[in-house]
Amino acid sequence: MDEVRWLTQDELLLWQLFILAQHDLERVISADLACSQLSHADYAVLVALSGGDADGIRVGRLRDWIGWESSRLAHQLRRMEQRGLVVRRPATDDARGTLVTITDEGRERIVAAAPGHVATVRANFIELMSPQERAVLTHVFERVTRCISPDRQGLSGDS
Repeated sequence: MDEVRWLTQDELLLWQLFILAQHDLERVISADLACSQLSHADYAVLVALSGGDADGIRVGRLRDWIGWESSRLAHQLRRMEQRGLVVRRPATDDARGTLVTITDEGRERIVAAAPGHVATVRANFIELMSPQERAVLTHVFERVTRCISPDRQGLSGDS
């Protein structure tokens, strides 16, 4: 059996700070979005749908874009549909496919939430780094994503 390569003190510190920052950012963003009666999950789905066409987005494409498991997305879409934020319907070109469309209510909510959300992300993440640091983190997170999910298309379009 291979010997375990334990984390060094510096590596452990980096990992712990990443985990703490991730949790803290999630807490701050969730509190910010709650003012618009949206969860962070709601916001992720609405962002993806707001960029789609009027016919909607296939559930599989939405799942791949967000990076969730199918069951998590199905439950999230059901809850959002019950609240009037999205509509699901069978695809006209493929009876097995399902299209999801943002509703007027969903669009109003994301339009109302977006300025505060962007301000929160900017103040608690983006503006804490120099442009060079942001470039390094972009490369690192793209590398991590490719390692874990090699089939996922890159968000930057480089993949």
